[in-house]
Amino acid sequence: MQVILKEDVINLGYKDDIVTVKSGYGRNFLIPMGKAVIASESAKKVLAENLKQRAHKLAKIKADAEELAAKLKDVTLTIGAKTSSTGTIFGSVNNIQVAEELAKLGYDIDRKIIYIKDSVKEVGDYKATIKLHKEVTVEVPFTVVSE
Repeated sequence: MQVILKEDVINLGYKDDIVTVKSGYGRNFLIPMGKAVIASESAKKVLAENLKQRAHKLAKIKADAEELAAKLKDVTLTIGAKTSSTGTIFGSVNNIQVAEELAKLGYDIDRKIIYIKDSVKEVGDYKATIKLHKEVTVEVPFTVVSE
């Protein structure tokens, strides 16, 4: 079943993408929650017209994302965490702490678009991937130190 996404859905697609999903997922979750509509021929034509009219606006959003990515490219974060004597963190460092450190530096980035590949449970150097736009991602290195 093909649906047109009305908003970004993590691990599925971005707003105005046409994606193929299983019928149950589409009819029981995406459509009732208002996250998608069925991709009929008329809906596809309306989508194409809307995208044509918003092309310049979308280009500006992408340019802003690329500008922010250029600024974030030079940022290195240091995150303090409570650790044991062996360097193991009590708990773990996740995207919330990364977002808070970025906010301290003046970058207001939503924690939902920050991804850390492996769980951070020890002191050391790691990288967080920030998806600013569907075509713009940036990796921000961060160091976890003992408090």
